[in-house]
Amino acid sequence: MIATFADQKKNRLLAALPEAERQRWLPKLELVEMPLGDVLYESGGTLSHVYFPTTAIVSLLYVMENGASAEIAVVGNEGLVGVSLFMGGESTPSRAVVQSAGQGIWLEAQLMKNEFNRAGPTLHLLLRYTQALITQMAQTAVCNRHHSVDQQLCRWLLLSLDRLEGDELVMTQELIANMLGVRREGVTEAALSLQQAGLIRYARGHITVLSRAGLEKRTCECYAVVKKEYDRLLPPKIAT
Repeated sequence: MIATFADQKKNRLLAALPEAERQRWLPKLELVEMPLGDVLYESGGTLSHVYFPTTAIVSLLYVMENGASAEIAVVGNEGLVGVSLFMGGESTPSRAVVQSAGQGIWLEAQLMKNEFNRAGPTLHLLLRYTQALITQMAQTAVCNRHHSVDQQLCRWLLLSLDRLEGDELVMTQELIANMLGVRREGVTEAALSLQQAGLIRYARGHITVLSRAGLEKRTCECYAVVKKEYDRLLPPKIAT
């Protein structure tokens, strides 16, 4: 189904396109469902499409040879999945998995490359987004090395909230542990601590954030560093 202008406005990159580009892109953009756990691409795979999430969140994971994985970035309505396509590669070493179900908009790989190679406003917009994404990846690596599971969980919750309309996430502790690359027991302990502090409510795979301000006070510096860079480099979200 062709994505409408209203659909496009739900993604910050698409909403920021100049009018000429918007009119050219519109008939090429397709609205797609993105169910929880759906693998958009595997590491080493060739990219056939890029995805612009609107209400879904996608986790980019690095997968080890033994099958263990850890999240290196999250992508939601602020960006796109598949930057390696226009950065000179046809594949990527990461796996992209839908972390929070919803919708997104996709564009065929060749069309994306054609738009990037026009070297117009779209190129500069995509490069700024890529810079913000690299900052998130670097900060995630630092956070995983130097900060507690409690702080990492707060950072992860806040980054996810920034990419959702509401304050509830559907996510099991096992999946969170896989995302953070830690033992499930560590996530259980951290989630219980946050719940006892009155910051979240966790039940049957549903996490409801009760105090965003409390999470911001409890998390490490990494969340603020990443948010500041995204706010600096990307256009503000347009109200829908």
